[in-house]
Amino acid sequence: MNEEQKKPTMPDVGFSAIDDATPSEVVFDEDPEIGALQAELETVCAERDDFRDRFMRALADAENSRKRSDRDRREAEQYGGSKLARDMLPVYDNLSRALEAATDEQRAVSGALLQGVELTMRELLNVFKKHGIETITPEIGSKFDPQMHQAMFEAPLPDTKAGDIIQVMQAGFMLHDRLLRPAHVGVSSSPR
Repeated sequence: MNEEQKKPTMPDVGFSAIDDATPSEVVFDEDPEIGALQAELETVCAERDDFRDRFMRALADAENSRKRSDRDRREAEQYGGSKLARDMLPVYDNLSRALEAATDEQRAVSGALLQGVELTMRELLNVFKKHGIETITPEIGSKFDPQMHQAMFEAPLPDTKAGDIIQVMQAGFMLHDRLLRPAHVGVSSSPR
């Protein structure tokens, strides 16, 4: 048997060229049944392509929704307590003021009371740290950063450069990587 006899042959059904052609590129003879089948095949292929497009879009929407919900969940875990944290900042401020205002004479008379206030302050700071709240306390002489500090006043001060912090009036706070409250500072306005 030679090579020609081994190959199966396709019966001639009226196709002129089918290899790698789309349904609309296939040329049929003038048989009306085959023309109707070709039209039906084109309709089915168009529906298939439409369904594939819809499926891919639905799949992409589902993936985007999953990513969005993951991001929202992470943000809720990290920043969900930001309102409570902001409400606790005045407590920190008042405890700080109480400790700063105590004189040596008051410490001698009311040592136990002031020690209780100091312990309360330390416990508050431990709770802040546990929940990702960090204090921003700039050093005097450091450069003013509008992202972290709020200038409450400007004043000329000898031996300082413009933009140097000359007074810290209130500490600022960060919750993870978000600013809860900027540090309130005074800034030098005198050029050197």
